[in-house]
Amino acid sequence: MLELRQITAGYGGTAVLRDVSLWAPPNSVVALLGTNGAGKTTLLRVASGLLEPTVGQLLLDGEDVTGSQPHALARRGVCHVPEGRGIFPNLSVRDNILVQAAGGNADEAVEKAVSAFPILGKKLTQSAGSLSGGQQQMLALCRAYVTDPAYVLLDEVSMGLAPVVVDELFEFLGKLAAQGATLLLVEQYVSRALDLADYVYLINRGHIEFAGEPTELDSDSLIAQYVGASSD
Repeated sequence: MLELRQITAGYGGTAVLRDVSLWAPPNSVVALLGTNGAGKTTLLRVASGLLEPTVGQLLLDGEDVTGSQPHALARRGVCHVPEGRGIFPNLSVRDNILVQAAGGNADEAVEKAVSAFPILGKKLTQSAGSLSGGQQQMLALCRAYVTDPAYVLLDEVSMGLAPVVVDELFEFLGKLAAQGATLLLVEQYVSRALDLADYVYLINRGHIEFAGEPTELDSDSLIAQYVGASSD
C-alpha cells in the first residue's frame, strides 16, 4: 500500500498541503480530484519522492520511505507520469522507450510499448518531438507498462487531447489496473475517473474534504463545489 500520513508540504516556506492523509491500497484505482491549485500535483510529487514533506510520513508497503529519492522509489515500483508529456523530444521513440526501461531488456520493452500502443510501432525511428500530442502522451504512458510498476501516479494524462485519444488512454489505464497495478489518478474528466476508480479523494485548498467510494459522492453538490472540472 502507498500511504501519505498527515502530510504538510509546499514550496519556499508556503504550505500547499496541510495535514493530508491518503491511502492507495494494492490493486486499486484511487482518483484524486480538485480544482486547479488545490494541491493535486504537489501530492503526487510527495508520493514519488520529488518533494519532501515538512511534516508527515510517506509509507510504501508499511515502510517509512519519507525523504527517499525518486530513483529509489522508482526501483521499488513507483512510477510517476507527470503532467506535460515527460518525454525526451530529441530522442527517437525507440530510445525514449529504452530510457524508460532503465536498463531492462530492450527488445522486450519495445515489444511491450508497441503492444500497448500499436501506432508507436510505426514511428520507432522518429524523434519523439515530431509525434502528435496524443502520441507523445502514449509514449509517456509507456513507462507505466515497460517497467511493470506496482504503483502508477498519473497527473492529467488526458489534458489537451482529442476525445478519441482520451478513449484510447483510458482503455490503457483500465488494462493497467486489471493487470494489478495500483493507480493514483489526477484527472480533469471527472466521470471517467469515477468510472475507473475504487476510491476517490476530493482535495480543496490543500485539505482533503472527502474520502470514500465513488458511490458515496453526492455529485450535485460535492463535485460542483470542490472539483469544478469537466464531467465528460
